Amino acid sequence: MKENKLFVITGGPGVGKTTLLKALENKGFIAVPEDARQIIKEQMLGDGEGLPWKNKAYYSALMLKASLETYHRIVRDEHSEIVFFDRGILDTVCYMSMENIPIAEELITLVKSCPYHSKVFMLPPWEDIYETDTERKQTWEEAIYTFEKMKETYLEYGYEIIEVPKGNVEERCDFVLRNI
Repeated sequence: MKENKLFVITGGPGVGKTTLLKALENKGFIAVPEDARQIIKEQMLGDGEGLPWKNKAYYSALMLKASLETYHRIVRDEHSEIVFFDRGILDTVCYMSMENIPIAEELITLVKSCPYHSKVFMLPPWEDIYETDTERKQTWEEAIYTFEKMKETYLEYGYEIIEVPKGNVEERCDFVLRNI
């Protein structure tokens, strides 16, 4: 796998990804926000169907489109510095698999043509900080299941999983920076 400086930070819902990314951004790194939350907000505002609790297939199509556009925008800008993504394109593939949405061979080829750095930072489930909100409706059990499936998906595509230990945001930030 050709190395680049595009790092994914992923895991199940409510594990502190966004908080970690904001801390990395405050240290001067580029942090790319998660597309899924924005899609959910937009769909809720417009009473749309592309929501994980309404039309999972349409929601995954919107996520995939947004994730690919974001990836290509970052690559097109030819960033020479490190970029951290709040979730990667494979997160959508994982979601599709979890929801039994067919994954075409063309999609797999497309995903493989959009590589991130081989090291993927994964935050484990952490019940003490987990909470639901208007966009995050998964149960704690679903959060654990999502983490396991994310891990399987990234490993299946040849990525190295680096599990970020639980701790305060500075400890997590330092851990990520020591491991890139």
